[in-house]
Amino acid sequence: MIVRDLNEAKNTERHVHSEGWDSVRLLLKSDEMGFSFHITTIHAGAELHMHYKNHLECVYCVDGTGSIEDCATGEVHKIKPGVMYALDKHDKHILRADAEKPMIMACTFNPPVSGKEVHQADGSYALEDA
Repeated sequence: MIVRDLNEAKNTERHVHSEGWDSVRLLLKSDEMGFSFHITTIHAGAELHMHYKNHLECVYCVDGTGSIEDCATGEVHKIKPGVMYALDKHDKHILRADAEKPMIMACTFNPPVSGKEVHQADGSYALEDA
């Protein structure tokens, strides 16, 4: 059984910071669950261009508001607490947080990340060897 406290993990190497976001990675590849689980904060007013070419991701909005744009279609979906989106086709997307406050997101990645990843220039995470 794995039990971790988000507030304690914030003070460890599991708390990763990058431009426009930070993420507490509660489950990682080393936990051998087959996925990773993160609580990610998208900073207020952030606009993040992302393309997880090597990972599938599912995201659930816990707090805050914003939008996600599908770069292939131009379709924009409102994000608010209770909304989930899944990048099931390695969808290139733009995630935007409204300016008023950050968005708090619960995220899963498959394959799992190891913990130190930050977005590459194309918005993806590198794929590690199995």
